[in-house]
Amino acid sequence: MFGLSELALILLVVVVVLGIKKLPELTRSAGKAARIFKSEAKALKEQEPAGPPPSGAVVEGAVLQRDDEPPRV
Repeated sequence: MFGLSELALILLVVVVVLGIKKLPELTRSAGKAARIFKSEAKALKEQEPAGPPPSGAVVEGAVLQRDDEPPRV
């Protein structure tokens, strides 16, 4: 991804392009977006069942054929 120096350079360019007046608005909207993302991720995590399905549960899927020995790497 990006290193620290690249992120600092991108931030500097954003400050120059948008100007100092727009920076608080930009950070405020980024904070709101981060809070929304965090709350949605938490809600999604609470919806998902934890762990594998219980024994005897019906799981849909396809049966795949497999050779006797797995390929060696």
